[in-house]
Amino acid sequence: MVQLTNIFSALVGNPLLAQAANVGEGGIPWLTLTTFGPLLGILALLLIPRDQVQVLRNVALLTTLGVFAVSMGILVLFNPSVPMAAGEAFTFQLTEGPYEWIPSLGVSYSLGIDGFSYWIVLLTTFLMPLAVWSTYSAVHKNVKEYMICLLFLEVGMIGALVATDVFLFYIFWEVMLIPMYFIIGVWGGAERVKAAATFFIYTMLGSILMLLAIMYVYFQAGGQTGTFSFLYTDILAAEFSATEQFWLFAAFFLAFAIKVPLFPFHTWLPLAHVQAPTAGSVILAAVMLKMGTYGILRYAFPLFPDALKTFAPYIAVLSVIGIVYGAIVALVQDDVKKLVAYSSVSHLGFCVLGLVAMTPQGLSGAMYVMLAHGIATGGLFLCVGVIYERRHSRQIADFGGVAKVMPVFAALFMVITFASAGLPGLNGFVGEFLSIMGTSRSHFLWFDTPFGYVRGAGGSGYGVYELTAMTDVAIGSARQAGPEITAFIFTIVATSGVILGAAYLLWMFKRVMFGAVVHDEVAKMPRLSAREIGVLVPIVLMAVFMGVFPKFFLSRMDPSIHQFLTYMDQNVTETNTVVVEPLDPSWVPQGSMIDLAKERR
Repeated sequence: MVQLTNIFSALVGNPLLAQAANVGEGGIPWLTLTTFGPLLGILALLLIPRDQVQVLRNVALLTTLGVFAVSMGILVLFNPSVPMAAGEAFTFQLTEGPYEWIPSLGVSYSLGIDGFSYWIVLLTTFLMPLAVWSTYSAVHKNVKEYMICLLFLEVGMIGALVATDVFLFYIFWEVMLIPMYFIIGVWGGAERVKAAATFFIYTMLGSILMLLAIMYVYFQAGGQTGTFSFLYTDILAAEFSATEQFWLFAAFFLAFAIKVPLFPFHTWLPLAHVQAPTAGSVILAAVMLKMGTYGILRYAFPLFPDALKTFAPYIAVLSVIGIVYGAIVALVQDDVKKLVAYSSVSHLGFCVLGLVAMTPQGLSGAMYVMLAHGIATGGLFLCVGVIYERRHSRQIADFGGVAKVMPVFAALFMVITFASAGLPGLNGFVGEFLSIMGTSRSHFLWFDTPFGYVRGAGGSGYGVYELTAMTDVAIGSARQAGPEITAFIFTIVATSGVILGAAYLLWMFKRVMFGAVVHDEVAKMPRLSAREIGVLVPIVLMAVFMGVFPKFFLSRMDPSIHQFLTYMDQNVTETNTVVVEPLDPSWVPQGSMIDLAKERR
């Protein structure tokens, strides 16, 4: 913490940074202030006696509100119509640096933001005040340390999103782990130690693999260019063989897949969510899980584009399994918090599926799912926290008839539930619809060795065939073989997850909110306080705004999405696997893959 404070002080006061940076109007380092602003709150908290609990809470809340206000400068200054740099994967704005931090290693302090990281930063700063405000009646033990952990967590999350030096990104990535570990392990439920340890082990396993891959990329890039640097643009310029890309992509992707979490790396998540306090669950679901999908998009895909082509259909398989599996498991839960936790596994499957589809609609949908899931699922955890504080139970069977006792809460909870279920007009619908639409149009989800009916000089029958000297005609590349069969299969399976999602959410809502009041504890539950209404209303308003005016968000993503797709199209090498045309066309079953391939040709 002291080191980060020193860095912040040095950067703000260093004239070289102002000279090297394009920091918007007045030379204000907006990204630095947004990233390290919470440290000022931490310093203030350290000076306040621990017995002044309300003062500690108010200082933490004012700090997060101040950071949100500063981040709104990014909203005003970000220019979605700025020219995109030709040949680059991303064009960053409001850049700060590069400023030498550890010159001997080529580590720099370098920040920037684009259409991908832009909205996730604002999502973080928007939700942090609500998360802190929700703790006023929920946390009574070690309040000072709890608020410090929340603010320190915000530093790590925002820093990881705006860092354009890979080593700096990794530092912030690890910073996130420490406060969340303590939030779960100290202020969590009965199994908090187990949950914190599981969270730590899973995350550290992925982090170690990513660190090894980062170091390999660093040395390879330095060997090729003669300059050893961790700057993102320098790392991105490195070239790797197919074998290197395969293993490096696997290391990066595994680290990010654990954080998402993508099936089957999800097993740490339900326990962590159930045991974490409400604010911890909100931040974990709404922001920290998005670090995984953001990392996939920012690092794994553009650094190793050919490996992505190899892995894409298999990642899509895991995504649709996660969509359906998460929904089915959520459907049978009797713990409302665990139900919401498994819903995250299902919803973020749509996000990863949209990413690997490599279509404008898919990427737009994936980004929108990140934002919508953050709002809706964060809201669901806040609602669960409200009833848990009153009933001290998360069992669905312990409720029933809550709407009769808390009608305002029922109305707010209903909107948030519908948003998570994907009701048209609310934010959840837009992202999932675009992800599904983008997947159905994908040319990227075709397995390198399609399974089809082939008759040629080498024989005939159903099987997997690759290009050989005996083939008659090579019909394009595997990357151009869609969109049909596999893309449609992924789309159909994913769509079933939407139906299941509505089922488990509406069933949960019905059992908790409606019916007769059969428990005295429910009958005695007090109505929402003004503070609780103040926490939930912004969530509801944002869910409606995002559902009704998606263009406000999508228009600011589109230039970055098209630049990224252009870069990927230019850097994905065509594969050699092809569909073989038989010697006798009459042998081709009508409607088979080969028949469809002939029609495309």
